[in-house]
Amino acid sequence: MPSMTKAQRDAFLREARIATLVTLNEDGSPNALPLWYDWDGERLRMFSMSGTGKLRRLARDPRACVSVADPVGAHEAWVTVEGTVEMKQEGGRDLALRLAERYYAPERAERTIRTWSRLEDWVLLELTPTRIRTYLTDMP
Repeated sequence: MPSMTKAQRDAFLREARIATLVTLNEDGSPNALPLWYDWDGERLRMFSMSGTGKLRRLARDPRACVSVADPVGAHEAWVTVEGTVEMKQEGGRDLALRLAERYYAPERAERTIRTWSRLEDWVLLELTPTRIRTYLTDMP
């Protein structure tokens, strides 16, 4: 199976894509949801408001997996990052505001940033990888 180089992986993860975060329910079953993320070459960062289900699941069991893939019709490529998530009280809002500019068109980003800037209780989620798997098709 053709894998990405580290440089290809990092470039892929730095583009604006929707990721799927998988956390574990109390009974051990998976719980998947789409979200925005940021990759710095070592850790994958996400954000959440306090009191969400994903935070309750991660507080109980910090193991998680994030999957990022190109859409159907594109050159087939994907990355999965498995590891543990650390929840931090600082940095969540800053990340959310920065990502709004990446994921939304300028006008919508501006409205979102105005609204989100007033909100409190953001949480930064940092996924430290224990395993990263990649795929990049060698066919055009």
